[in-house]
Amino acid sequence: MFKTTEKLNLSRVATAFAVALPLLAGSAFAEKKESKPKAAKSAKSKDEKISFDPAASVVKWEGKKVTGQHDGTIGIKKGEVTFAGKELKSGEVELDMNSIVDVDLKDAEYNKKLITHLKSEDFFDVAKFPTAVLKIKNSKSVEGLVGPTFEITADLTIKGKTNEIKFPAVIQTKDGKTTATANIAIDRTKWDIK
Repeated sequence: MFKTTEKLNLSRVATAFAVALPLLAGSAFAEKKESKPKAAKSAKSKDEKISFDPAASVVKWEGKKVTGQHDGTIGIKKGEVTFAGKELKSGEVELDMNSIVDVDLKDAEYNKKLITHLKSEDFFDVAKFPTAVLKIKNSKSVEGLVGPTFEITADLTIKGKTNEIKFPAVIQTKDGKTTATANIAIDRTKWDIK
């Protein structure tokens, strides 16, 4: 789906994902990276599929707790979105949960402890569930404050549990680059993330 700023709120009730993943179209939002659009058009429906460039895509997360916060990244394994004209029709993004990294803790020992906790059974249980998937079920164009905005309904699967989420996203193409940005807030307890 999108370029990313994934927010993972480590508080008990809310976990926020802010997803923003560069899409492959033109230069895929990656500086110094040039490629041809990877769009496949169906002769029947004139749908256009746009694939993510995993090397240029990342999910940024921010986790907040009573005593402070942490932030980091999660890599994208693969993803694509389908447009019918200018309307977002569907899409799917697969996150590589094993790639989770913390960028704010400079002490290697504390950093390792946090990542070990995030990968543990209590949190993401990455040994058993190495990927998370966001699958767009439908969307509706709405007037946005910045660029073309969509109200998206999607299924988010984490730790083998799927819950429906809704969020706004801005998707735009500029200078041959298609990007999308979304902020997603979830109640992480619905996915058994403790």
